Amino acid sequence: MVTTWEYATVPVLIHATKAILDNWGSDGWELVQIVPGPAGNENVVAYFKRPTGEK
Repeated sequence: MVTTWEYATVPVLIHATKAILDNWGSDGWELVQIVPGPAGNENVVAYFKRPTGEK
């Protein structure tokens, strides 16, 4: 069996990082990576994944 995945890219406000990550995690999303947002922005971009099922 092969696990298939769905992905989400989410802007994350620096001052609310924990709350945002906890919210996505409670919906079954796993954080894959966080990268800096666009220059001059106080945000980072989070990449999440979660299984969609098996094929």
